[in-house]
Amino acid sequence: MKAIVQDRYGPPETLTLADVDTPVPAPDEVLVRVEAAALNAYDWHAMRGDPRMARLALGRSRPRARIRGRDFAGRVEAVGARVRQVRPGDAVFGDLGDANGAFAEYVCVHESLVAAKPANLTPQQAAALPLAGVTALLGLGAGPVEPGHRVLVNGASGGVGTLAVQLATALGATVTAVCSTRNVELVRSLGAEHVVDYTRDDFARDARRYDVVFDLVGNRSLRALRRVLTPTGTLVLSGGGVYRGGSLIGPIGLIARGRLLAPFVRHRIVVLTAVPGRQHLDTLRAHAETGRLTPVIDRSYPLHEVPQAMRYLEGEHARAKVVITV
Repeated sequence: MKAIVQDRYGPPETLTLADVDTPVPAPDEVLVRVEAAALNAYDWHAMRGDPRMARLALGRSRPRARIRGRDFAGRVEAVGARVRQVRPGDAVFGDLGDANGAFAEYVCVHESLVAAKPANLTPQQAAALPLAGVTALLGLGAGPVEPGHRVLVNGASGGVGTLAVQLATALGATVTAVCSTRNVELVRSLGAEHVVDYTRDDFARDARRYDVVFDLVGNRSLRALRRVLTPTGTLVLSGGGVYRGGSLIGPIGLIARGRLLAPFVRHRIVVLTAVPGRQHLDTLRAHAETGRLTPVIDRSYPLHEVPQAMRYLEGEHARAKVVITV
């Protein structure tokens, strides 16, 4: 089969299209013929091994997972002997987690990491949901966001942000979206009642106070983020950042400071970890099929153009989701 492989950390040019063996499902796995995959900030971090501290998990000298990509949608080709909830021919979507491997014609995945594809979404839209959608779900659930709450989403035009704006609006919250000028109308169309154009204004100096601040950028200090919270507000940290030439700790620094500060302040500070699984995927499917959640696709690339897609993503030009058609 064809797949995008990587044998050393580095820029998008280290990603190459190659012939590799088609995987064979273990007894508790399913083999999926990939129809679409999606890029996440995680993917460029894994590609570059950046920040360098992340290599403790990704692989010290080179990527432990040779094939890039986490999110996918496709059809089940075969199932292992112990698989009970998925059958050949099923349309599914899922997240491979740290195992990676979605930028390929086929993937093998544990049956607990896939779910039925939303019936009203294309494979490209469904592939855009798993990691970003679960992050949005868990981030808003950490609040928890309730009807009447005021929610600020910093990084509202990104993959997670566009989904978080829609979900928070569906939950009955009043959403303030932080984005650049070109994305103001986009986030308004997704349900944001207020928009802060960060090229002109600073939300940290605004008079508004929020029950939940969902930070998806990692470019502001804890002090600035906490300044706009209500006395009992919650700060949710999940900033992936953009590539700026390499770093030792990157957004991990803000997250680490958040963990250290959390026990000593009145605000709740939540460091988010999105764990893939069928339960969350089923929730995303329900939101999608009722019309509360529609992934926004910025650009689509064929499999052999994954390097170009990754270059577009990591340079801060992408908005919403970038997807791969296989």
